[in-house]
Amino acid sequence: MKQLPWRDVPLLGKTRATAHGRDEIRRVKTATVARGLAFPYSAQAVQIVRRRRTISTDKVTLERVYAVTDLTAEQADAPEIAHRVREHWGIEDKIHHVRDTTFAEDASRVRTGIAPRAMAALRNLAIGALRLTNCDNIAAGLRKHSRDTTQPLTTLEIR
Repeated sequence: MKQLPWRDVPLLGKTRATAHGRDEIRRVKTATVARGLAFPYSAQAVQIVRRRRTISTDKVTLERVYAVTDLTAEQADAPEIAHRVREHWGIEDKIHHVRDTTFAEDASRVRTGIAPRAMAALRNLAIGALRLTNCDNIAAGLRKHSRDTTQPLTTLEIR
């Protein structure tokens, strides 16, 4: 495997966050990719190193992740790529986590044909409709709507 020439910017893409009982430091390094890499349209290779410390146990884990992007160094430097990676996890927290915890999507036995896609669309519709009504707790919103059969129609402005 070919060694990538990492640009010497070890601190440019550094971020730190303390939440959910963890202290996490993320460092992002980027390298401009030469033509001929096995990924078409790749412009930069990215290395993300995550150092997590669980506050209660003081246990430290280190995770190294690699990625490729079509964004050039002028379009997105290491701090910008770090920001975009963190934004991507916001999607995970807002949609996928809610679908899994509130709707138990991972435990669903609907697995054949287009049914899984249809169920995901219906779950997304429910989450989106509740969020449009400024509902912060999706589970509480679902309970409220399940008690009154006319409530979902009112929320969707269908009379």
